[in-house]
This record gives sequence, C-alpha cells and structure tokens, in this order.
Amino acid sequence: MEGLAASLTGLDYAAVAVFGASGALAAARSKHDIITFGFFAAVTGVGGGTLRDLLIDAPVFWVARPEYLVVCLAAAVAVWIFGWGQGRERLLLWLDALGMAAYTSVGAMKAVSLGAPPFTAVVMGVLTATFGGVLRDVLAHEPSVLLRRELYVTPALLGAIAFVALNALSVPLFVAGLGGFLIAFSIRAGAILFGWQMPGFPGRAPPTG
Repeated sequence: MEGLAASLTGLDYAAVAVFGASGALAAARSKHDIITFGFFAAVTGVGGGTLRDLLIDAPVFWVARPEYLVVCLAAAVAVWIFGWGQGRERLLLWLDALGMAAYTSVGAMKAVSLGAPPFTAVVMGVLTATFGGVLRDVLAHEPSVLLRRELYVTPALLGAIAFVALNALSVPLFVAGLGGFLIAFSIRAGAILFGWQMPGFPGRAPPTG
C-alpha cells in the first residue's frame, strides 16, 4: 500500500500541474487577468479528480490537502510569466495531452485502491482525465473536447483499460501506471500530429424543416 500511495501522489501532483498550466494557457489566449488565470488553473487542475472522488464516495482530495491548489496557482503564475509567445497554442495541446494521460492512470489507480471493480475503475480513469478539460473549455468559451471527432476520450479509455488490465495481471503498480499513461499519451499525440479521428455516424442526417 505504501508503493500505491507514493505512485498515486506523484502522478496526482504531476497531472494537477500540467492540467493547471493548460487552464492558465486557455486564460492567456483570451488575455484575462492573473486572478482568472488562477481560477482557470484551479478548476482545470482539480476538476476531474473532484468529480472522481464525489462519485466513488471518497474525501475530495484537495480539501484536506490544499497544496494541490497551490500547485495549480504556481502553474498559473508560471504561465503568466513565461507562457507568452507564438507557440502557446501548441503548448496548450501538449500540456493537455500530458495531463489527460497522467490523470487516466491516476483516476483508475485511485478507484482500484478503494476497491472499485475493474469497469468502474476504467470509467473513473476516463472521467478524471477528461472532465477538467471540459470545464476549461466551457469557461474559455471554446468548443468542448467531447464535441470534437479528434481522438481525446478514446486515448483515456484505452489507457485506463490498459492500466486496469495490467494491474489485474499483478504487474507492479508503477509499471501498470506508466503503461496506461504511455498508451493514452501516444494515441493522443498521434491525434495531435496526424489528425487521427473517430469515424462519424455513416447514416443519413435527420430531415430538417
């Protein structure tokens, strides 16, 4: 259990930091003030984990450990100072990909640690990985990641399945978590670099008028 706690905490801080930075970069795109930077970073950084903890009836992770919010605010300040430049749109995509992949393993790992069945653990991995990005897009008045055909939820789903499967095979926890992270990140990276998409509905559109 000590190895589980250490792995979970390390991945959690990393995911919060990169997701928080992606939220702050979304605020930067609209030239918001530093307070809004912090708000975007906090909501994006802890939003997915908050939903996960509420659904599995666990204490919300940042309430008793406010250092998670401090990490989000530090990410916002870093973006405020260093986040300007022509590459920030691309940086936002890659930070979001890193956060999504890390939170995929974090969410599934925490669910497993609390005795959730495998299917539930997969769902928690997906929700943890994607909900913060959804909140960020809503706040920034951007099209939600869930409404794009570009692969986003699918990498989280496959990464969470990989983690749960490896864990069920008694693979060391760190290796299982890293495997889930790499699968989620690799597929998302392919979507960013090569435009990978899920096929759309092949049927006819409903009649209008």
